Amino acid sequence: MRVLVVNAGSSSMKLRLLGAADTVERSADLAGGVDPAQVTDALRGWPVPDAVGHRVVHGGTSFTVPVRIDAAVRARLAELTDLAPLHQPPALAALDAVTALLPDVPAVACLDTAFHATLPSAAATYPVPREWRERLGVRRYGFHGLSHAYCAGRVAELLGGPVRRIVTCHLGAGASLAAVLDGRSVDTTMGFTPLDGLVMATRSGSVDPGLVLWLCARLPPDEVAAALEYRSGLTALAGSGDLRIVEAAAARGDPDALLALDVHTHHLVAGIAAMAAALGGLDALAFTGGVGEHSAGVRGRAARGLAFLGVDVDGPLNRSARGDVDVSTPNARVRTLVVTAREDLEIARGTRRVLAG
Repeated sequence: MRVLVVNAGSSSMKLRLLGAADTVERSADLAGGVDPAQVTDALRGWPVPDAVGHRVVHGGTSFTVPVRIDAAVRARLAELTDLAPLHQPPALAALDAVTALLPDVPAVACLDTAFHATLPSAAATYPVPREWRERLGVRRYGFHGLSHAYCAGRVAELLGGPVRRIVTCHLGAGASLAAVLDGRSVDTTMGFTPLDGLVMATRSGSVDPGLVLWLCARLPPDEVAAALEYRSGLTALAGSGDLRIVEAAAARGDPDALLALDVHTHHLVAGIAAMAAALGGLDALAFTGGVGEHSAGVRGRAARGLAFLGVDVDGPLNRSARGDVDVSTPNARVRTLVVTAREDLEIARGTRRVLAG
């Protein structure tokens, strides 16, 4: 089954045509949001796919596995926009644009929240009023699920068999961790929104909710929200959300960049340790996403902070890592791997499972 994978972000769109053997037959990256005319131009001359798989960020509690899209599913996904106001609209716009172009091709929604639907109640439940939880759907949803799911599965392939306790680290402009036990997500760092958890490029990650209330009493709430989303994280600490720039500045001795890396590492190490605690131990640690794949510094700093868990990476191997590779020392108790992010493969596989019935 040839699958067109549509991955629409808030300011970009990735199109991949995957063949039956998961080979990428065609590829296009579009900038500037979802423009139907641009989508049409990008797909002109491509073979007609057998199916379309769409990445949709939020499925709420309604969609916890990939689902074939019909009018009712499309409507319910639109109703969930309130839970992901930055990400749901472009995904729906992409869905509509591709459907208009390929109206007779079956389409499947693959949800970024679905992998975390297996979180136990203890991990998913916030200790807030029952009315908020029941009427408003307040709970930990988690995100980057497609990437975490692919990464965990790839770890098992690379290590030659099932791996019981894995912490997957999706590190990019957005960043999150997942504790994966026997292939199922049992904890994660992002929560009700993608703003929670680790220090990110422009997002603050976890901060004291009392601080947010204090700020909202003194500043317009919209200003506070925008600052936490777009002017915090590495950007607030070092003046840039690009980790490569921050690491280069730190190498020159810039104090702000050095502090930024220390804060970033502190939260990353603490988060991984918390995920390991949720698993009752750790067998494998995997880094994926743009930063996770390409920053030997991030991996090395994390490994040093996690030595007490048995994490130990080979310095030269870590620095030269390309593609999918185990960068552990031979005697490390925990295997540390670098895994190329392939959400497109996870979406294609989910699409095929749904349509195979």
